[in-house]
Amino acid sequence: MTSDAALCSDPIRLGVAGLGRAFVLTQPSIAADARIMLSACAAPRRESRDHFSDRFGGRGYDTVEGLCSDPDVEAIYIATPHQMHRDHAVTALRAGKHVLIDKPLCVDLEDAQAIVDCAEETGRHVIVGPSHSFDLQIQKTLNLIESGEFGPVRMIHALNYTDFLYRPRRPEELVTAEGGGVVFSQAVHQVDIVRLLGGGLVDSLCAATGSWDPARPTECAYSAHLTFRSGAFASLTYSGHAHFDSNEFCGWVGELGNDADPDSYGKARSALTGVASASEEAALKSMRTFGGVGALPDATHNEHFGPLIVSCDHADLRPTPDGVWIYADGEKRFVPVPTHGAPRRAVFDALWAAVREDRPAIQDARWGLASLEVCHAILRSAGTRTPVMLNHQVPVRGRS
Repeated sequence: MTSDAALCSDPIRLGVAGLGRAFVLTQPSIAADARIMLSACAAPRRESRDHFSDRFGGRGYDTVEGLCSDPDVEAIYIATPHQMHRDHAVTALRAGKHVLIDKPLCVDLEDAQAIVDCAEETGRHVIVGPSHSFDLQIQKTLNLIESGEFGPVRMIHALNYTDFLYRPRRPEELVTAEGGGVVFSQAVHQVDIVRLLGGGLVDSLCAATGSWDPARPTECAYSAHLTFRSGAFASLTYSGHAHFDSNEFCGWVGELGNDADPDSYGKARSALTGVASASEEAALKSMRTFGGVGALPDATHNEHFGPLIVSCDHADLRPTPDGVWIYADGEKRFVPVPTHGAPRRAVFDALWAAVREDRPAIQDARWGLASLEVCHAILRSAGTRTPVMLNHQVPVRGRS
């Protein structure tokens, strides 16, 4: 669909629940898309609500319940902390709203199932994102796989090293049971990507996790080996321990599609030097939320989640922030994938298709439940040092 305002006279009226970091990162893509109109928000801090109203002209509510009762709002972007997702999603769905819910779907599997059930009972669409499975070069890789030109997927390798655990955190973001650590916040990206490209149906996995800093008492790293029903397999490795930066393997393009600084080594850890309490760190975190942060760096490339290689019978496919490299039997070529000025545009393509055309996204509530199951399986396998079988997996539509 076009984002030309002249050709889009009926934009989706979107409400936002939560004006934290998730909304900050997604707002530029919303602002660039004339198919979406920010109509209202819900946030506990009046300053945030007033800033939203001043900037977008929308109404502000101090509760999600108030936002969901707004008759002018068609869909709600839930960008609240993970542990609040069930209550907020169910409230929105029962109010007749479609839901875009930031990853992960939630923390607890029972809560995830409740969202699935409520979506099906109400007939409303749920899209779990933004996540990096929506990145345009990942979508292009999926198209190349589904073309059949290179044969079936046999193996996937995904790798990412970041400073995730040393960015300013609220206390609950360092508690695994409340959705803290790298598994619930970061593994879900890799899981979504490899499930999308591998067909969706993970049968089993083995995993190990690392928790190496007593001052940050949650998982900072993991490795997992996934086996798909098709016989394909995938390896996922992630570290948020703030040492090596895998943007070096991606042409020094940052996760948000910006030009990264090769000389920024150690800045995350040094920024926490002298922070004496959880409340001081939470105050630093609040400075990264809506109204407290300056303009994001320009995204001149697609967003990404680290190096990725997909091996098929007749080619290895390597998505990059600017396109997809194809290493085929007799040739090597590059397929460029431009950003079109909005790195998260594919998320809103999916929202438009759901709300205006009644076409569900691949990344719907059941997909979110399946990806969350893999995250829980990583923790279970790491804790027991045994393989874990999975039960809630769903295929990518049209594949098995």
